[in-house]
Amino acid sequence: MAITKEIIIGRIEVVGTWNVQVATDTVIKEDGVQISTSRHRHILHPCKYKSDGSTWEDTDISTESKEVQSICNAAWTDTVKTNYKSFVESQGS
Repeated sequence: MAITKEIIIGRIEVVGTWNVQVATDTVIKEDGVQISTSRHRHILHPCKYKSDGSTWEDTDISTESKEVQSICNAAWTDTVKTNYKSFVESQGS
């Protein structure tokens, strides 16, 4: 009896103007037969305040899959990043 676990990308979406939503599926198989699937979602934003809270830095996407990195790099133009920063600052965050 062999139990295997596989994590695959179920969906990558650009939501709104700058959010990239990633859905990953964890598939558990026993002897090649799928016995369980669960989905996890996370959202990536183009940039964030540095830990010192005074300046911005681009979001580190180096641990994301190549597919996710490609979509983020295409979606997060300099204009999008500027607009995102302006939006966050206008919200008082």
